Parts: sequence; structure tokens; C-alpha cells
Amino acid sequence: MNVQRGAGFATQDDGSRASGRAMAADAHGTTSADGETTMTLFSRSCTALVAALAAAACVGSTAPPAASAARPASATATATASATAAGAAGLAGLGGLTGHRPCPGQSDVVCADLTVPLDRSGSVPGTLALQVAVSGRADAPRGTLLFLTGGPGQPGVPFVPRIRSRLPGALAEYRLVMIDQRGTGTSALDCPALQKEVGSSDTVAPTAGSVTACAESLGERRNFYTTSDTVADLEDLRRALGIPSWTVDGVSYGTFTAGHYALTHPRRVRKLVLDSVVPLDGSSLLYEDSLGHSAGVLRAACAEQRCGFDPASDLAHVVRRDGNGVGVFNLLVIASIIDPKLNDPRFGILDALHASAGGDRTRLDALVAGFSAPSDETPAEFSSGLHAATLCADGAWPWGDASVPVEGRQRALERAVRRIKPAATWPFPRETAGEQGMPQTCLPWPVSRPNRAAPGRTLTMPVLMLAGDRDLSTPVRWARELAAVTPRAELVVLPGIGHSTQSRSDEGARAAQEFLLR
Repeated sequence: MNVQRGAGFATQDDGSRASGRAMAADAHGTTSADGETTMTLFSRSCTALVAALAAAACVGSTAPPAASAARPASATATATASATAAGAAGLAGLGGLTGHRPCPGQSDVVCADLTVPLDRSGSVPGTLALQVAVSGRADAPRGTLLFLTGGPGQPGVPFVPRIRSRLPGALAEYRLVMIDQRGTGTSALDCPALQKEVGSSDTVAPTAGSVTACAESLGERRNFYTTSDTVADLEDLRRALGIPSWTVDGVSYGTFTAGHYALTHPRRVRKLVLDSVVPLDGSSLLYEDSLGHSAGVLRAACAEQRCGFDPASDLAHVVRRDGNGVGVFNLLVIASIIDPKLNDPRFGILDALHASAGGDRTRLDALVAGFSAPSDETPAEFSSGLHAATLCADGAWPWGDASVPVEGRQRALERAVRRIKPAATWPFPRETAGEQGMPQTCLPWPVSRPNRAAPGRTLTMPVLMLAGDRDLSTPVRWARELAAVTPRAELVVLPGIGHSTQSRSDEGARAAQEFLLR
């Protein structure tokens, strides 16, 4: 492993060409062939994936059975035995939580509820019961590991088995805690029209009507689902557990939550793992970096497969001819999660792009349509309502924050898009930045209470940052930029890997465990 030291951080690049292990054809909360719940954080729904496979099959491709990841049997058995032995002791240190019970389908994991105020100012009455899962002993040698999922909109508790299987060595030394953050899981916000249109996608653009219907159904409650509200919930959870500090691990949007918690309560965080980093200042919501990074991802895949053409140039031609930039971008973002090397024959993305550039649009159009199909995810699996409420409150938008009137937002977005240099988003036209789902969700979102900025500016604890160099959801540039201004950061860039590295690659899981066990 090659370790390079830069301005305030170390970069580790695995010397081998790491290939992501083939998971099942999975998305949020779907199940792989070995029965595990797999974890992706910015993916499209299972429906879209099945539709894409079906569409591809209709134009002459076959979909081979999905492979499942092999679990390290001895390590998993050790972690399971440890958790089972801790069953009676599992309730220790949970006095601040209520309703203790076995977690659904996880008899050796304790579930309980954390009750928090909806509005911490007290102006709006009401409370929320957030489901918490605890695995392991309160007296674990290295303390408690809080693992945060992302979205925003994804629950935490259903992913306990997945995290236990991916980090068995570390969890022999830590107690694992996961939580359904406010507005997710058992307390999920339900916006039916928006849920059907976009599911868990960031990039599929919803209709303005579904967005405003969601906000209207939430009413004034929409003001209380910011990341700063979740940070306060996590601090309540720490107190309820009766612990002075803990280690925090966040993935995708969970890195934003974990980072803001650490900036707000630095003395409470021993170590921090940020996997697939989201900028902590709420910027980059136009996805310029991801759009531009797609050229390198496509060309790297072509070099590995010896494709004999330039897929980036093919894409540039296709999206300008057909005006389908958002759909093709959505396809590539999902592929960077489930097929980061773009070599899965079920999709054949490089060949589809090349064929479309040559005039045969059939296969690419089928893939784009399939991956943009209506979602069948329930709000408990991923809440698009929570996603919108949090994203719109947290973001640093071209028009300002969530308190800016709706009327002037479109003009501000258009000005911001015109300021983007065409080379920054090539092979996509810069207009795709403004047309994709992130800004299109928040343009019509009514005036709301913005997220409160964290009091700190710099992460001061030891921080491991993990990035896959094929990730288009959270491109590696975002991790490099944060690492450069974080004094005790270590950045591990994983070649050939996409999004959510701990869950989807042995290299990511190994790097995280080594850091956690130092």
C-alpha cells in the first residue's frame, strides 16, 4: 500500500487495481442472494433496477444471476457469538431509552426508543420517538461506535446486520449503535406523490407539484428536519446511553451529519470515519464535480475493457443530440454504486453509449428509462419527503438558503449555471447541473427554517476519509478538499471502487477497521 503525505493529510492508494465485489442487484434496503440487507446510500430503487434489467433483456441482453458477497465466516461467527453472549448485558447503559425489545429479525440486538422534541424551541408542540439499535456490551473495550446512514432519508436500524458483517473485527471491540434519524424508518415522513416519482434518487427531477404537495402536507413540521436538529438528537442519544464520548462513522450524507456533530461537539468524538464524503459547507449541490468526473470514470472503464472508442465523447454527442443529460447522468450515478467499473454485462453501458452515438438509441434509451422508472420504495425504506425537507434546509443554494422567497430562485439558478465553465461539466452540458433533481427539488420548496450552522469550522479529532475513485455520487475531489483543511485527516482513495466503500469493498472495510482498532 502506497502512503503519500500532503498538506495536513495522508493519502493511501491501494497498489492493486481493486475491484468492487459484485453484490446482488440491489438498492436501498433490497436483499442479496445470501439474505443480507445490502446498503447503498444514493441509489435508485429496486424497481428501477429490475426495470432496467428487463428493458435491457428486451433488446437482446440477458441478466445473469447476481453474485453475493462471501462473508468471512470466522470473523462473523465471532462477532455474532459476542453479541449473543452480551444479550443479558445489552440493556446495560440504556436507561435513558424506553421500550426495550429485540430488534425485528435481530434477536441478539436490543431496540429501544429515544424521545426527542419536534421543535427544540418549544414553539411547536410534539415529540418524536426515534428507534435505536444497540449491539454489544456497554463495557466494550473501545467504547461505542455510532454508525450513521445517509440519504438523507435512509433509516439506520435495518442495516445493523450489514454493518456487523462488514466490520466484524472492529465490532468485537466496540458496541455498535445505529438510529433511525428523525423523519426516517419508523418515524418516516410520507409524501406519496414525491415518493413515487423519485424514490431515493438525487438526480431524477420531480415535478413541482409533487414537491409543493409534500411541503404542504408537512406544514410547519417541515421546519424541524434539518441536520442541526439531528445533531441535537444524537447528543440526546449520547446522554441517554450514559457515555462521555464515542467514535462516529458516517457514510454518504451520513458524513455530513457526522461532520456537523463533530464540529458541534468535538470533545464528544474520539475518532471520525467519513466514507464517501459530502462537503460540510452544504455546497456542490449542482453536481458540477460529478458531471465532470464522469469523463474520467468512462475512460478508465474503457481502458480496462479495451473498448476501442471514447465513451466520454460518445456521451457528449448523445446528450446534446437527444437532450437527455439528466437521464444519462442518473444512469451513471447509479452505475457508480452498483457497477463502478462499468463492466457488468447486464447493463453494457459503454457499448450502449457507443451504439447510441452511432445512431442505434435502443439499448441506451431502455437503460435510461429503466433507471428513471417510478419507485416502489416505501417511506420506511427511504423517505423522499425527509430527503426534500432536509436537503432544502441544509443546502447552500445559488439563491441562498431556505428562507429566500421562491419567486427569485429560478433566476438565481440560471445565473449560477451560466457562470459554470463548460469544461467543468464536460462531457455533459452545463445546463444539466441546473436540470438535475437536487436543485429541481428545492426550487419550489416553500420558505422554511434553514439549517443552523455548526459552531466549529475545523475537525480536530483523528479523521479517516474513504473515497472510491469511480464514485459519481460523492466524487473523490470532495474528500480531497476536506482532507486538505483537516489537520489530522487520513485520506484513503480506493482505485476501481464506487460509492459506500465500507459496505461495497473489502478494501474500504479493511481500511476502516484498521483505523478503528489503532
